[in-house]
Amino acid sequence: MVKKTDIDEKLNDDGEIIGAVPDQFTDDDIQDITDALHEGDDTQVHDLIDDLTSAESAELLEKIVSDDRNELVEKYLSDFDPETFVDLDDDLRKDILEKMDAMTVAKIVSDLDSDDAVEMLYNLDPVFQKDIIKKLSAKNRATVEEGLTFEEDSAGRLMQREFVAVPLFWSVGKTIDYLRAAADTLPNDFFDLFIIDPSYHVIGMIPLNQIIRSERSEKIENLLLYKDIHVIPADMDQEDVARIFKREDLVSTPVVDSTNRLIGVITVDDIVDVIEEEAEEDILRLAGVSASGTDMYRDVMDTAKSRFSWLAVNLVTAILASVVIGLFDATIQQIVALAVLMPIVASMGGNAGTQTLTIAVRALATRDLSRTNMMRMIGKETLVGFLNGFAFAVISALVTYAWFNDPILAGIIGLAMIINLIVAGLFGIGIPITLDRFGIDPALASSVFLTTVTDIVGFFAFLGLAALFLI
Repeated sequence: MVKKTDIDEKLNDDGEIIGAVPDQFTDDDIQDITDALHEGDDTQVHDLIDDLTSAESAELLEKIVSDDRNELVEKYLSDFDPETFVDLDDDLRKDILEKMDAMTVAKIVSDLDSDDAVEMLYNLDPVFQKDIIKKLSAKNRATVEEGLTFEEDSAGRLMQREFVAVPLFWSVGKTIDYLRAAADTLPNDFFDLFIIDPSYHVIGMIPLNQIIRSERSEKIENLLLYKDIHVIPADMDQEDVARIFKREDLVSTPVVDSTNRLIGVITVDDIVDVIEEEAEEDILRLAGVSASGTDMYRDVMDTAKSRFSWLAVNLVTAILASVVIGLFDATIQQIVALAVLMPIVASMGGNAGTQTLTIAVRALATRDLSRTNMMRMIGKETLVGFLNGFAFAVISALVTYAWFNDPILAGIIGLAMIINLIVAGLFGIGIPITLDRFGIDPALASSVFLTTVTDIVGFFAFLGLAALFLI
C-alpha cells in the first residue's frame, strides 16, 4: 500500500507532470492491515498504519470487526493520529474511548484543537468524562469545561478557542514578529487575524495573506476590513452559522459571548462537517431512523428500540387507512376489480406527495421557503399535483378500460387519481410548513402524516366514487 500523498504521475513529451491522481484507500488496503495483524507482523502493521491519514485511520477502525479493532487500538494506539478519533462515528468513538483509561484519553485530548477536544468528550459517560477532565492541564481543563457548557448544536460548541487577535495600534512588522514568537501557542491552521480593542471586542479583521503582502511599517488600522466582519453569538444554532458561511462565502469568523467579547473562531472546515451532519440528520429523520448516529455501530437492541416508536406510529396510520377500506367492504365484495386497482391510487398519491415533501423540507431547512413566498409555493405545488394527476388519470383510465372493459370504472380511477395527486401536492408542502410553524422539526414527522393523508384520501375517493356510480 502507498501513502495517499503519493501520486500517479503522467509525463508529457517535455517531462512535465500532466496528471496527478492521489491513490485511494481501498478495502484491499484494509485487508493488508488485518492480514498483518492476524499474522502478528508488528513491523508491517506499524508501517501500514503510519502511512494513513486520520480520516483513513478512522475508516479502517469503522470497517473492521470489533475484535480486530480492539486489538489495533490496544497494541498500536501510538501509531494513530489523535484526530483519528474525532473522525470516527459518534457511537463507535464512545465505545472505543470508554475501553481506555482516563489518562490515555486525556493524552489524546491534549493533542487536539479545543473544538475537537470537546467533540471527543461530549457524549462519554459523565463520570468517565469528569475523570478525563481532571487529568488535563489547567489550561486545557478550563477550555474543555467551558466548551461543554454550550448547547450541543450551538456556535459555542462548534468554535475553537485558539485564534489570533492583535490590537489596532500594532504595525505589520510587529504582528509578524508576534506570530513567529508565539508559534507554539497559535492554532494549527488560521486564515484571519482579528483586531480587538482593550475590552476584547472585535473591531475588524485582516486576512493573513494581506499581512504577508504588506510592508512591515504599515499600520494595522490601515489594513482593517470592517465591512467583512460577521460576528457570531456563541448561542447561535450551528445551522444558522452554516447558512451565514454559505451566503457570505466565509473562511472563518469570530465568535463572541453575551458581552460581545471575542472567545473563539469558527472555520470553514467545521462548517463542512455541520452541513454534512444536518443533511444526514434530515434524511434519517425522514426515514424514521435515529438522527443521533447512523445506526451502523449501535447495539442491536438500541437500534431496534430507536426504530420501534416510528414503526408503531406507522402501524396506527395503516390501521386508519384500513378502517376507510372497511367502510366500503360491501362495495369491494360486489366489484372485485376495486381491490385490484385501489392500491394504484394510494401509491401514486404517496409518491407524488413525497416528492413535494422532500423539496419543502429542504427549502425550510435552508430558509428558501418562508412567509414571503409560502402561498406562491403552495399554489405551485397544488397546480403541479393537478397537472400530473390529470396526466396519470388519462393513463390509468386507459389501462383500466383495456383491462376490465368498463368505461365507468376507468373514469372513476381517473377522477380519484386527480383528487389524490392534488391533495398530495397540497399536503406535501402544507404539512411541513404547519409543523415548522408549531416548532416541530418537519423532517421528523412530515412523512407519516403525509402517508396517512394520501392513503385515506386515495382509498376514500376511489371507493366512494365507486359506491356512488357503480352500486
